[in-house]
Amino acid sequence: MKETLQELGDYIKATLAKDVLSAEMQKDELCLVVKRESIAGVMGFLHDDGNCLFKILMDITGVDYPSRKERFEVVYNLLSLKHNQRIRVKLLTDEATPVPSVIEVFPTAGWLERETWDMYGIFFTGNPDLRRILTDYGFDGHPLRKDFPLTGYVEVRYDPEKQRVVYEPVKLPQAFRNFDYLSPWEGAGECKLPGDEKAKAASNG
Repeated sequence: MKETLQELGDYIKATLAKDVLSAEMQKDELCLVVKRESIAGVMGFLHDDGNCLFKILMDITGVDYPSRKERFEVVYNLLSLKHNQRIRVKLLTDEATPVPSVIEVFPTAGWLERETWDMYGIFFTGNPDLRRILTDYGFDGHPLRKDFPLTGYVEVRYDPEKQRVVYEPVKLPQAFRNFDYLSPWEGAGECKLPGDEKAKAASNG
């Protein structure tokens, strides 16, 4: 299977030399890195070419590398039932540069691109319904970015007095505690606990 995928990668790279930057095996999986502006054409080729026939788009997701100039990798996972093969397609982008939608090739990309937009803030041109899908419409930020705070920006709760859901800035009312890392028994100090007298009697006897 590994040799077959490598041959497929060489074939794709040779056929789409202007669009595919690399076709390499990574942990026994074929991974293509393509130019951002060429993604729709490459996906159409992978969908229709007789040696590929990757008819199923399994997933679209992102990976965030904040230290890079193009901080996001957009990752597409494809499946070919005809050839019983899977491949991964990647491209690079940043916060401001949109990615062409592949919804014309894979209609299921509509929701998957919405999820990637919601979680990472990666914009897809050509998607007719690019809006939040997992978070609320008024949600601030994109939760899977590495610079998104763990506590978030706002908290949602039901207010019984107002009888509605309210949004408030995140608060941490409990002060941080300092631990001495002693066991509960050592930390008790001179406090007498039930059964202490039996322990002393046993040690004296």
